[in-house]
Amino acid sequence: MNVLHFETSRLALRSFQDSDLEPFLAYRNDPEVAKYQSWDVPYPRESGLQFIELMKTASLQRQGEWVQLSLELKSTHQMIGDVAFCAMVYDGQQALMGYSLARSYWRKGYAFEAVTALLNYLFEERGLHRVIAECDVENMASWKLLEKLGFRREAYLVENTYFKGKYGSEYHYAMLAREWHKAP
Repeated sequence: MNVLHFETSRLALRSFQDSDLEPFLAYRNDPEVAKYQSWDVPYPRESGLQFIELMKTASLQRQGEWVQLSLELKSTHQMIGDVAFCAMVYDGQQALMGYSLARSYWRKGYAFEAVTALLNYLFEERGLHRVIAECDVENMASWKLLEKLGFRREAYLVENTYFKGKYGSEYHYAMLAREWHKAP
């Protein structure tokens, strides 16, 4: 994997490392964090070990492959969550992105800071044309974050996905590079 590392005022966004295992398992096993995510609780230790190994070999150049970055508090070196992106298979100039944050760090601006840094990387350094994000319509904190960042809601898909035992609805958001460059 190409090692990624960039910083904000409070966070280091970096490639996963072995020392991330315990905090990663802690938030992956929190039912409130997992509620709108693709994984189930309990999230096994073996899955965490496999995930970290996979992220060590993930390629920044391979379309269709997710790359997740650990979010580390610069002040304490504590891993508090992650951000992710996946260049689309059909068009490498577009990427899907996502994020997860340990519950004790919610509502403190960390997600906004981390996703801003990720968008800056994707648009400024990777030169992407478009970034896409999806979220459950019930996940108000997530869609409000996307709107605060300047994402445009492009679709409201009603009961389009069978997720954790029931049908759920999603909002689809996107932002173009030119929109990012105009953002204040």
